[in-house]
Amino acid sequence: MTTKGRVTVHGLGRFGGGVGAARFLAREGWQVTVTDLQSELALQDSLAALEGADIRFVLGGHQLKDFTDTDLVIANPAVSPKNEHLLAAREAGVAIATEIGLFLERCPAKVVAITGTQGKSSTAHFLYQLLIASGLPARLGGNIGRSLLDELDSMSEQETCVLELSSYQLEGLSNEIKETPISMGVLTNLQEDHLERHGNAEAYHLAKLELASLLELDATMLAGEGVTLRARELAPSALERICLHECDASTQATGDSFTFMGEVLGSTADAAHLPEFQRANLLLALSAARLLGAESSDLSAAIPGLTGLEHRLEDLGLIAGRRVFDNGVSTTPDSTRSALASLKGPLTLIAGGQAKALPIEELVLAISERAVQVVLFGACAEEWARALRASDVMCEITGNVPEAVDRALSLCKDGETILFSPAAASFDAYPNFRERAAEFLSAIHRHSRNDK
Repeated sequence: MTTKGRVTVHGLGRFGGGVGAARFLAREGWQVTVTDLQSELALQDSLAALEGADIRFVLGGHQLKDFTDTDLVIANPAVSPKNEHLLAAREAGVAIATEIGLFLERCPAKVVAITGTQGKSSTAHFLYQLLIASGLPARLGGNIGRSLLDELDSMSEQETCVLELSSYQLEGLSNEIKETPISMGVLTNLQEDHLERHGNAEAYHLAKLELASLLELDATMLAGEGVTLRARELAPSALERICLHECDASTQATGDSFTFMGEVLGSTADAAHLPEFQRANLLLALSAARLLGAESSDLSAAIPGLTGLEHRLEDLGLIAGRRVFDNGVSTTPDSTRSALASLKGPLTLIAGGQAKALPIEELVLAISERAVQVVLFGACAEEWARALRASDVMCEITGNVPEAVDRALSLCKDGETILFSPAAASFDAYPNFRERAAEFLSAIHRHSRNDK
């Protein structure tokens, strides 16, 4: 195999991107170095996935020469572009790319990219299911946790790749790739998140709106409510080259049907098994699938069989006599507000973690209107408790998630609801929201077993 050069993969991680890029580049013939601040023990699952590949590993720290004395650096999207090692690579004239950029430059299939502050994972998941149910070949990857680099060799032009993209993945992507390879875009909404990375809401929204610059000329971008106004304010030139459909103007989920540009795509009653807030996401997915060639009759028939993703207001059923909902994906006040608005009846909220640089006044108001009481955990517990008590909300502080579960169950009456929706980041105690949600599930299921 001809050597293509030396490449450093900056950040292996545990959710597919770094693993996929390292394995793919090794197979392409690059001399691959993988470097990560985490230890071998912490990365054992990712390392096992790379067993047998010709890769040099530098773990538990970085060596500057791996960034300056190489031909290419693959940057992990979780690492800021202002990272000292990436800055050193640029100063040394080393090219910097990303796993998503590698994929887009090589992908033979049609690509639909989905982003937004909330709902991007669910919309991507729904769209993938709808395409498959309609007999249209499709694949799902990106930020949802699955690299598609390993599947490039088996892809064809007849397929559709549904990619979920985060603001981190979109930031600067239009400068990395030479063409506009995305056939369709979906932007679910523009709220506030990741201000610690982007600096302010405008910069964060501009990162999301990079999607418009990546679309093929005259391609369609479907947008959730309110996106068009913000896009015209921040990126008017990017909108001139695409066709933008906003949910309010061209799609509807009112009454008893989902419609797109006047065409009925299915019954809202058939989506009753999904949380109500998912209607907006499902509507965007249905509209995208129709534009991709799915027949309306196939889409309508597929709706009752759609499944949601775990930790997205997932109904865990009755546990110790209480109805329990897992909204562990929540890392912002807005996402918890949406969850609160979707549930009825007396409710105990479990929330907390590492607060982001986001206002909580509207969350406090929503809690005061919907929750009987709140059980807090994590680094923000004391601060949030003061804000809640100032609004006469009953709340208690616990040391960790298992303790919060125990306390919520003791406070909540039979027949009432417990909602786990942290509204804050997980990094005070967990590497990501998934591990925090997993600990919640472990704690709540312990009580389920004790019921038997």
